[in-house]
Amino acid sequence: MRLSDAAFEKIKNSIKNAESKTSGEIVIAVTAESSDYSFWELSAALIVSLAITIAALPFAKTIRAFYESLNWSSPEWYLPAIYSFASFCLILFLFFLFNIPALDRIVIPNFFKRKEVSARAMRAFTECGIYSTREHTGILIFVSFLERQVRIVADEGIAKKIGNDLWNIIADSLASEIGKKNIEGAFCDAVEKCGELLAQYFPADENDNPDELDNGFLILEK
Repeated sequence: MRLSDAAFEKIKNSIKNAESKTSGEIVIAVTAESSDYSFWELSAALIVSLAITIAALPFAKTIRAFYESLNWSSPEWYLPAIYSFASFCLILFLFFLFNIPALDRIVIPNFFKRKEVSARAMRAFTECGIYSTREHTGILIFVSFLERQVRIVADEGIAKKIGNDLWNIIADSLASEIGKKNIEGAFCDAVEKCGELLAQYFPADENDNPDELDNGFLILEK
């Protein structure tokens, strides 16, 4: 994210300011990626390697003529051995190549990315203890950077009064701004919007409004 300490502090203060106007609680959690996508990366590597190997078959005579020109002895198994070894090396190379985020996003199906991000967001909601507020008025702003997706998960007390559509609008706006590299401003703006929405339905009690959850910025593992 390349955020400075000052940026983290600014986001933390935006959470504190938003929560001062509502009995709700806001938590931000981010992760590099929501799942291990090795299956899709390896599958893509196998498919591309197979396609390249098939495309190279018509050049078998040329390849054989080349190594015979080097005075190699040429038993029948040399040519298939060369193809097998080349395919194996190509699979390894492509597997590591498809781990580059820009290519990873292409080879992983969108439906699977959406599913994994949603599942990781729900797990983070539990891990962060957001469900434990006394009035069940906590929300999680969850960002998964590889997939470039955002989820806002609201506890049951909030879900009874505020529909998912409103949270999805904020989530889509946050994802869009992060894509533009406006990360600090994007988080602060999302927190402000969430705070305003919560304040409409869950205004703060001036006499009793404890800060039940940490206002920090959580970095999660997969």
